Amino acid sequence: MAKTRSIAALRKEALECRACPLWRTATQTVFGAGPQRASIMLVGEQPGDKEDLAGKPFVGPAGQILNRALEEAGIDRAKIYVTNAVKHFKYRPRGKIRMHQRPNTLEIRACRPWYERELGSIKPKLVIAMGSTAAQSVLGKITPIKKLRGRLTDLDGGTRLLVTVHPSYLLRLPDKEARGREYESFVNELKIAATLLKSTGAA
Repeated sequence: MAKTRSIAALRKEALECRACPLWRTATQTVFGAGPQRASIMLVGEQPGDKEDLAGKPFVGPAGQILNRALEEAGIDRAKIYVTNAVKHFKYRPRGKIRMHQRPNTLEIRACRPWYERELGSIKPKLVIAMGSTAAQSVLGKITPIKKLRGRLTDLDGGTRLLVTVHPSYLLRLPDKEARGREYESFVNELKIAATLLKSTGAA
């Protein structure tokens, strides 16, 4: 069994990742960020345009929604580890704009060892998978969001899993009332995480 490496060491190693072709067009690897001993590991889909340029996860519009929701749920982002299922930005150019494209199963599988190594290094009490791509990476199979959303389930090693939507989903909703309802549900699901951590003394 390979020796568990620190997040700093994994981040450095991931800069040279060539497991799938996405590295060819991405600006850089966007690895996870947060404390080594975080109680929560939050997993998104993949870096977007802003993240690709900055080299940090969740710094764009979806990240702003995430920050607001975490604050409302009583979770300090500085104390959690935030990462993505896929570490390179997948897009198609449309003029000067880079249009986000959803990672496919082969790309998710190619990047899954990084998630596993992050998980093994941090050993969080809770993994929050945001969106279907994140859930597929965490569970190792395609899983409909509705099946698990908002419910705590057990992973190997004593870690628990909470599945919710991705913040970008809220950005795509055209109806203002629907956005409000879904955002409230998102915050309530994050509150489940906050309550769990308080009950275990990890908050």
